[in-house]
Formats: sequence, structure tokens, C-alpha cells
Amino acid sequence: MINDFKPAKHLYGRGWLGLIPLVGAFVGLGLMLLGIFKYRDKKLIFIGIFTIVPTVLVYGSLFYLTSYSSVGSENWEKTSKTFLNDLVKDVEFYHMKNNKYPDSLEQLRENGALAFINDPILARRPGVKNTKFIYKKMGEKYTLFSSGLDRVANTKDDIYPTITLSDTSKYGLIIAK
Repeated sequence: MINDFKPAKHLYGRGWLGLIPLVGAFVGLGLMLLGIFKYRDKKLIFIGIFTIVPTVLVYGSLFYLTSYSSVGSENWEKTSKTFLNDLVKDVEFYHMKNNKYPDSLEQLRENGALAFINDPILARRPGVKNTKFIYKKMGEKYTLFSSGLDRVANTKDDIYPTITLSDTSKYGLIIAK
């Protein structure tokens, strides 16, 4: 039987592109497919597979660091606090417009308004059904906070909005720490 396939040695050097994350995954996929279908070269298939590995390691590590490490947790807390500060402005604007505070955060989205009512700390965890910030209307006042990293309300890691104005009596926000 005559071998109709050309040698693939000229492609072996392209495996070095696997050191570049993301680019290496595409190069590896291409080398693997060429090794399987065009050249029938086991070494090229092997190079293609291992060219994908650095991309998986880099992006897997980034996912882990942003989701589960203390550094990633600190960033999620900052993001949550920023969203809370913006949400206080939305709640107060709703109060100015309607002369009452909303009964729920969903009311802030009426008339197509853009209000971020989902807590990014809760939204990043799979299986959590209610990802909204905790909001409770109490007469002419309200409380608004995130349950924090432990996802349990009224614990020491709860995150509250920061009002920078010295006179908070103009606002209905109650911060219960």
C-alpha cells in the first residue's frame, strides 16, 4: 500500500504558538485536526493537544482566582458596593418622582429604567435563586444591603452603601450595622 500522505514535520514548530494563551488553543485545534485528517501523524496530534493545555491552564486559573480566591472576593465586594451606591441614587430618584419609596427593587425598572438590582456576589454563584440585593421598605425609610460573601443576611460581612453627604436625614436609607 502506497502512503499518499506527506510528512507533517514542517508543522511541528508551530506548537510553540501554544505558549500564547487563546491563540495557542486555536493553533492546537488546527494542528490536531491536520494530524488526524490530512497527515495522519500521531506526533502532530500530540503536539496539537498539548498546545491547547497552556490556554486551559491560564484561563482556568483566572476563573478560579476571580471566583474563589480572597483577591477575587475583594473585587466582588468593591463591585457590589459600587452597585449599591448607584442603587441608592435610583431609589431616591424614584422617591422624588413618585413621592414614595418603591415596594420592591423591581419597581425601579419600570418604564425601561436601567437599575442594577442583582448582587454580583450572589449572581456569580451557581444555584442561587434570588440574586437581588436585600431591600426592605419600612414606612418612609428603607434598608438596602448585600448579604456579603457568606450569603447570609445580618452578619458581620454584610455590605452597605456609602453615602458621602454629611446630612443623611434627607434620605430614607437606614444602615443597620
